Amino acid sequence: MNFSIRGQQIEVTDALRDYVDKKLSRLDKYFEAPPTSEGYVTLSVVRGLHTVEVTIPLTGVVLRAEDRSDDMYASIDAVVDKLERQIRKHKTKINRKFRQEGSLKSLFVENGGSVAVEEADSDDLEVVRTKRFTMKPMDVEEAILQMNMVGHNFFVFSNIDTKELNVVYRRNDGKYGLIEQG
Repeated sequence: MNFSIRGQQIEVTDALRDYVDKKLSRLDKYFEAPPTSEGYVTLSVVRGLHTVEVTIPLTGVVLRAEDRSDDMYASIDAVVDKLERQIRKHKTKINRKFRQEGSLKSLFVENGGSVAVEEADSDDLEVVRTKRFTMKPMDVEEAILQMNMVGHNFFVFSNIDTKELNVVYRRNDGKYGLIEQG
């Protein structure tokens, strides 16, 4: 798999680039054929915190992980570990759902379907990123799976049962909540 590696407020040295490539190549063992899509890696340093964001768009699924620490190499290691856990967890759920329903089509969202929101300081109300995405109708369980895959605390989706816009979110106690239109 090829990765586009870019730095924000940090120069991406050959050593960093090689380390990222070496660590992310560990993910190849989870795929029967190497994915043809290009992954995106962003390395940044803000207020002394080294942040690594990795996004891997696959057919119908987006794998995404982010980590912050005091050391760039430790952040890279942590992101790869998070991606491996996501892949293993998702693979288990796919296999379970496949055995139950006999079809993988209902599990994946067509044309993406994930949304990412950047966190901002509470004093700064400026919109810094806008995302557009197509919403495939899905059930609540599928929406929770997609939310976990992109690594966010919420996920907006079109409910297949009610035909309305809903939001699932992760609660502080680790369980999930559902917001419906009223």
